[in-house]
Amino acid sequence: MKIGVLKETKTGEKRVALSPDVIKQLIKKEFSVTVEQGAGIGSNFSDEDYKEAGAIVGSVQDVFASDVLLKVNLFSKEEVAQMQNGGACMSIMYAYNYPEILDEMNKKSIMSFSMDAVPRISRAQKMDCLSSQANLAGYKSVILGANYLEKIFPLMMTASGTITPAKVLIFGAGVAGLQAVATAKRLGAVVEVSDVRPETKEQVESLGGRFLTVEGAEEVKVEGGYASEVSAEFLQKQKELIQSKIKDSDLVITTALVMGKKSPILVTEEMVKSMKKGAVIVDMAVESGGNCEISEKDKIVQKHGVTIIGESNLPSLLSTNASQLYATNISTLLMHLATKDGFNDREEEITKGVLITYEGQVVHEFTNKILNK
Repeated sequence: MKIGVLKETKTGEKRVALSPDVIKQLIKKEFSVTVEQGAGIGSNFSDEDYKEAGAIVGSVQDVFASDVLLKVNLFSKEEVAQMQNGGACMSIMYAYNYPEILDEMNKKSIMSFSMDAVPRISRAQKMDCLSSQANLAGYKSVILGANYLEKIFPLMMTASGTITPAKVLIFGAGVAGLQAVATAKRLGAVVEVSDVRPETKEQVESLGGRFLTVEGAEEVKVEGGYASEVSAEFLQKQKELIQSKIKDSDLVITTALVMGKKSPILVTEEMVKSMKKGAVIVDMAVESGGNCEISEKDKIVQKHGVTIIGESNLPSLLSTNASQLYATNISTLLMHLATKDGFNDREEEITKGVLITYEGQVVHEFTNKILNK
């Protein structure tokens, strides 16, 4: 099987789908790999590095001649137009948001696999790029926030006086939120965390954070790791707790995402107005609408004396590590889906979970559910 790695075309994207180290492993498994010239430059992988790993470095036309195409981001209409009929591709698709791309793929009977659809089961953990990238994003959110905060994080006692530690408030205790807790604590901040899922309390506290408990949280239903059926009364209590805490916070990091929907607004403009001058907000959900009512995608703005960071692609700011982890994720999935001779049974659990289009149809259950609403 011939694997092709395309250079990312999304503005500001520095990651690449495969790293040289991972390519060595694929070649040992008797796959052939062609990498587009310059594809790894943003991640500090040179064409020479790829050649030494055993890959062919060629033109974009050479890559499109491959059996399966790999990318980080969704393939564009122009890229789909260059694919071979009946070919295969893999990337982070969020397919339910792009029906027009799916239509183009179906016209050419493209078999597409989406990295964001990897089932959350133990044997698929090594394929889970959402977790690997969120881990890095959580770390970077704290570093970025600390850079724009005009004060230090730790307690410092000096002859000139005592500097009190910074207060960090984090919304969401998923992978990104927990890594943000760990990073902020290592830098010496006082960290508080809000999450509607009461079972995350133990994880937060194990990292040294303080969990903000909302009365009635034990009644919140959780399905597949996501909260559902939150009452209006609970949301009001949570809002009141947040309003009381956000006024004293130096750095606020929001991480709340809802699969297939716009991100919930957690920080209103009124809350921003109540914050201290010089405080910083990092809105990690800005790509899907944002958790802060007045954040702006891919912009760093100052509003009401608060700096609001709307960086939509935090993993790309750590492109070397992000590419290394993503390469492990996508290659592990590829080796599960296929052998050197072709793809395996599509009814297997993980395969069925990630397969989006097949033989001219959208076959992914969740994607069809969203598209047919």
